Amino acid sequence: MVFLTRMLKNGRRVRSSRGKFIDSLRIYVRGGAGGMGFPKYGGIGGKGGSVIVVAKEENGGNSHKNRILGEPGADITIQVPPGVTVWNDFGQVLGELNTDGSSLLVANGGAGGSPLTQFNGQTAQPLSVKLDLKLIADVGLVGFPNAGKSTLLRAISRANPQVASYPFTTVMPNIGVLEYSDHRQITMADLPGLIEGAHMNIGMGHSFLKHVERTKLLLLVADIQGFQLGPQFPNRSCLDTVVLLNKELELYQDDLLDKPAMLVINKMDVTEAQFKYDEVKDKLRHLADVVGEYPEELRPERVLNFTEVIAISADKDTRGVEKLKHRIRDELDFHAALQKKDLETEVIATLRAQMNPKGPQML
Repeated sequence: MVFLTRMLKNGRRVRSSRGKFIDSLRIYVRGGAGGMGFPKYGGIGGKGGSVIVVAKEENGGNSHKNRILGEPGADITIQVPPGVTVWNDFGQVLGELNTDGSSLLVANGGAGGSPLTQFNGQTAQPLSVKLDLKLIADVGLVGFPNAGKSTLLRAISRANPQVASYPFTTVMPNIGVLEYSDHRQITMADLPGLIEGAHMNIGMGHSFLKHVERTKLLLLVADIQGFQLGPQFPNRSCLDTVVLLNKELELYQDDLLDKPAMLVINKMDVTEAQFKYDEVKDKLRHLADVVGEYPEELRPERVLNFTEVIAISADKDTRGVEKLKHRIRDELDFHAALQKKDLETEVIATLRAQMNPKGPQML
């Protein structure tokens, strides 16, 4: 996550008027013109500078009194956080910047003057590109508004998101870091609450859902009391919210259901919470057998396979939060090991096919 408080204007950085979270930005880019050649001596003009987008972790640095300006013809680099995809105006992906240090040339500088161009430096073709950020986090918190995601993030990490007793207190993604005694760190993203119809861009819609795509583990959070968006909306039970969250993820992008997933039933400190949980816990563990009872417009075709369902109070149950913290680590490590094993098996199979394309040798 990054707060883009500076934007490029005429080659210089200026502060924006707001420290607003921006995850999609359209910018105009053009490489520098090539220098003129020198016909008398056959001189070749210098190539114009290019515009390059470079992924860079946004760490704090020391303050500076002076600013170093690039020399004419030098390349311009635009530093962005990892997770940015660059698009052109035709909807084509020019490239992705998912790792620290990765770079992408988006506007090439014009060639310098040469005999082929009568020694005239070539101008560069301008274009507009869109920078679209999808957060890269180990864990993504998914839930309806006021389910307690921000409270959980505060309890389980050092993050300090806004917490209140009303919906939609989270209006921008928050990142927390889970720290362990052996210095292991796991990142967790608290994303704005979904509502019914999010897949159609209702509410935060795609602005939220796109950030789920690059998480390794989905952590669904459901309020044991259920949720009601307003008096004119139906009152959804805890079980209903889990089914509807599943439906919204499926309608947005079906393969999200293939991600590892855990379920947290939150606010177990409220009156009759244990009674309500006892009524639904078996259904939550066997969701595939339950969704058939729902109307077609609410029923998902597939369901998330929760590896664990944990009932806690994120606000008061410190032991339960600590247990969840370690179960998250175990789950991530388990699936990382599975992916490594699958990759090794694939590599071995490929090498064997290359070594013996015609079958085993007969000795």
